[in-house]
Amino acid sequence: MTARDLHRVAVLALDGVYPFELGIPSRVFGTAEGSDGRPLYEVAVCTPDGHPVRTDAGFTASVEHGGEALERADTVVIPPTGALDALIEADGSLPAALAAALARVRPGTRMVSICTASWVLAAAGLLDGRPVTTHWQHASDFRRAFPRVKVDEGVLFVDDGDVLTAAGVAAGIDLCLHLVRRDHGAAIANHVARVCVVPPWRDGGQAQYIERPVPEPTLASTTATREWALERLHQPLSLGQLSEHARMSLRTFTRRFREEAGMTPGRWLTAQRIELARHLLESTDLSIDMIAHRSGFGTANSLRQHMRSIVGVSPAAYRRTFQASAYGPVRRIMPAAGEPGQ
Repeated sequence: MTARDLHRVAVLALDGVYPFELGIPSRVFGTAEGSDGRPLYEVAVCTPDGHPVRTDAGFTASVEHGGEALERADTVVIPPTGALDALIEADGSLPAALAAALARVRPGTRMVSICTASWVLAAAGLLDGRPVTTHWQHASDFRRAFPRVKVDEGVLFVDDGDVLTAAGVAAGIDLCLHLVRRDHGAAIANHVARVCVVPPWRDGGQAQYIERPVPEPTLASTTATREWALERLHQPLSLGQLSEHARMSLRTFTRRFREEAGMTPGRWLTAQRIELARHLLESTDLSIDMIAHRSGFGTANSLRQHMRSIVGVSPAAYRRTFQASAYGPVRRIMPAAGEPGQ
């Protein structure tokens, strides 16, 4: 891979930037490597004018790049800042210098915000009519400031194609891993997650973190049932079976599950089965029929429908795109007794 082949990521540091979030893109994208050990991304941290910026942690951050890095970027990531009030004008627009810097971004460049940096994208007019997320504590203010934006504070991140938004701090990690997964497949994203010692995929959304009255210590959790279900994704799992395992009524289990996982049990099961199917498509030579069976979709047609709906491509197309770039050799796996192909 030549330098020209590298996906260029520009991280735009603004005054008052939070150092932790500033470092997330460099850590995640900088860890991604192909099967030959070569980097897959080139990350450049920049400021609008190339000058140092103040952080919220009591020190100044010097950078090596100015706005020219935005012109070359394939993806621009904007971390949040503690000086948001100074970066957004009273009428909801951007200061001239910041607006001029963002105007240097090429059309079609992928734009990404972490946490409240969504305000910057919104003030730049990039979010009108789009689904987005931001930190749940600021969602109401965001709606009032930008009424044309469709805010969902219940999710960890939103992928709307060329514009992606993440919720709070750790959700920035989730979104960057998602981009690696989208660009190069689950195997490489999982490897990056292992190196960074973070989960490759977190269940649920922000709903599980929104402040609520603390539940009584005696109340049961659905965690054990989720772990139980993950070991049985190849089996049909009904809501009744899940609630029975959790020793709760259907109504209580469904409510508790949504509170803890941020989504319904059915949606959660489908998401876990899709992740398993993607892993098998990338890392094995199992047929589509067998992968559908092992991931709990039952038939290849059902798997195709869910893959197209959630991932946007068919299983065969996904395999062609990602299997060659996955870490390690494809595993030759024989179908078990009773599986399709036997």
